[in-house]
Amino acid sequence: MIEDPDRCYAAITSRDPRFDGWFAVGVTSTGIYCRPSCPARTPLREHVRFFATSAAAQAAGFRACRRCRPDATPGSPAWDQRVDLVGRAMRLIADGVVDRDGVAGLARRLGYSERHVHRLLVAEVGAGPQALARAQRAQTARLLIEGTDLPFGEVAFAAGFASIRQFNDTVGRVFAATPTRLRRRRRPGSAPVAVEGLAIRLAGRAPAWHEGTVAHLARRAVPGLEEVADGTYRRALRLPRGAGIVELTPAAMHVRARLHLADLRDLAAAVERCRRLFDLDADPVAVDAHLRHDPALAPLVAARAGLRVPGTTDAEEVALRTVLGQQVTLATGVSLASRLVERLGGVVDDPRGVITRTFPPPAAVAGADLGELGMPRSRAVALGSLAEALATGAIHLDAGADRTEVRALLAALPGIGPWTVEEIALRGLHDPDAFPAGDRGLQRAAGATGLPADPRGLLASAQRWRPWRAYAAQHLWTLDASARSRAA
Repeated sequence: MIEDPDRCYAAITSRDPRFDGWFAVGVTSTGIYCRPSCPARTPLREHVRFFATSAAAQAAGFRACRRCRPDATPGSPAWDQRVDLVGRAMRLIADGVVDRDGVAGLARRLGYSERHVHRLLVAEVGAGPQALARAQRAQTARLLIEGTDLPFGEVAFAAGFASIRQFNDTVGRVFAATPTRLRRRRRPGSAPVAVEGLAIRLAGRAPAWHEGTVAHLARRAVPGLEEVADGTYRRALRLPRGAGIVELTPAAMHVRARLHLADLRDLAAAVERCRRLFDLDADPVAVDAHLRHDPALAPLVAARAGLRVPGTTDAEEVALRTVLGQQVTLATGVSLASRLVERLGGVVDDPRGVITRTFPPPAAVAGADLGELGMPRSRAVALGSLAEALATGAIHLDAGADRTEVRALLAALPGIGPWTVEEIALRGLHDPDAFPAGDRGLQRAAGATGLPADPRGLLASAQRWRPWRAYAAQHLWTLDASARSRAA
């Protein structure tokens, strides 16, 4: 978008919040950078510069605006849409790969040299992987400074900084304040006590119909692993450095999150995965406007403006649960997943005693006797083959996965058909254009709206919904779930 400066300036003149996260605005007369919807007086055109990311603005010497807090905006929807190297790199950096494995680890995961990855990121987003990771560390540090009473040494370590000096320098440069001043400026009573976990707000874009996401998660909740109660979704997390529990409660313009983590260094990864679960970086205005052109979908979009596609906090879990749910009812799939979690899942400590297990890692599933779960042998073979491929690294389902390559690798496994491949792409890889045309629920809903109810005809009709076919599918699934609920 920054290639069209006039459009960017029009966005900041109108203070349009839809563009928050798409780009950052640097004001040369003040040395600060803002989000497009900043309520401060609009600067003159000759005094502004536009940046693709906050990291690029920081690298150019600008500090974050204290009023609009541009570091806390939703992410750009472009990174979920793009399937190229830059898009994959941005998703991996957001998941904390650079903090855990360094730039060398990022490059290895992408299959390119460090120099090539750095060159492409600088050319596309205005900052290299280290600068992008540093901007993320600064935001994580701010969450911990303002949301906890942890000593600053522990904050620096948890946020991923190599030293206290680096922590102090980065916080001072990005926020124009010392850590002490940031903590003093927080709202009275905003720091939670340790037993309550870390409370943060996950920003999103309006409109937001999160009721559909919560209902979707409630229908599929596996006892012991997750629960939905009073509009709040709770579940166990399997994170790079340990387990955790998250509580997510949707609000008008954001989702309230409360995190209980075994290792605070997992905070950035946990936040990013929760954002993907609730699809918070989506551009609902653009999606709705596109789908509304189809007469069959227009009433559905009007009734549920801002509907999101529920993602996942663990793509490997989604893949294994999708295979468990092949050719059975939703209730049976949940029951099979519950048995798997009970037998192979890791133990997690929940203060409320409701969440007791994490979902088992692929290695545990690959080495288990899956016949004990009570499912057909062919599906047990498919589940074991997928678990083995994930455990050995033959298939990667992390944030940097190549969606085209993953589809081909999944389809080559025994017992994995087109429906399963597209379901994993939609929920696990968060592909906004995934579309499992063979799904019975989609076909029922399509027939009810006058669309073709056969897989070939439905797939042909879905071509006009690209690149947002996953959102069209979610509208149809929601319609089908409502119809079946009324019938029941």
